[in-house]
Amino acid sequence: MSTDVASSARIDSFAAFWPYYMGEHRDSRCRMVHFVGTTGFVLTAAWCLWDRPLVFGGALALMLALGALAFRLEGKRSAAPVLLAMIVVVAVAHPAILGGVVFAYAWAWVGHFLIEHNRPATFTYPLWSLAGDFKMVGNMWLGRGWTGDGSALVRS
Repeated sequence: MSTDVASSARIDSFAAFWPYYMGEHRDSRCRMVHFVGTTGFVLTAAWCLWDRPLVFGGALALMLALGALAFRLEGKRSAAPVLLAMIVVVAVAHPAILGGVVFAYAWAWVGHFLIEHNRPATFTYPLWSLAGDFKMVGNMWLGRGWTGDGSALVRS
């Protein structure tokens, strides 16, 4: 059973958020649709980088710097404005990335609304949720987390 973080005290670190995040992805089918969406986003970003290496590469660097600066903010309040700024930065550099963003979130939300029947963590912790998604999918790229309830990934 998942914890409703919206009604409880705010989680104060990504380390404390990670077990909650994986608890919201207990069904392996949910993790699989996240994998599809995130992989689609990564492929879109790779194509944008290939198409406009200097402009999009610079935008990616700025986006990562913004994210790194705001990562601790998430423990105090939602970093949604920073995440939106990150998306705007890369979209200005290459508008095609918006297709990747929509693709990734659409697949993730299918996993939550139709498979897990829970509210995506991105609504409360948008930046940590994004980082959690990349951590979870990264583990899947390494062959971990495809089956079971995902509890083995909590320790990763």
